[in-house]
Amino acid sequence: MRADLRAKAIDICNRKIEQKGDNVGLSFYAFFANKNDNPELLMEAAEWWIKTHQLDHFEKAVKIRAMIQSGD
Repeated sequence: MRADLRAKAIDICNRKIEQKGDNVGLSFYAFFANKNDNPELLMEAAEWWIKTHQLDHFEKAVKIRAMIQSGD
């Protein structure tokens, strides 16, 4: 996952956790606006989430943040 997507995903995770607590779940769609203006980046996130890590549609934001921060 490219560096700018990692930074954005961590920021989104942090905001969601701050707003809703440690049990908040999210999907990779949370990293994007409702308008699909960057399909290549969306597919990169989807591949990381689904193909590489075989994650469920919704996962805990704290788990995703930890995985991204560790370089997974």
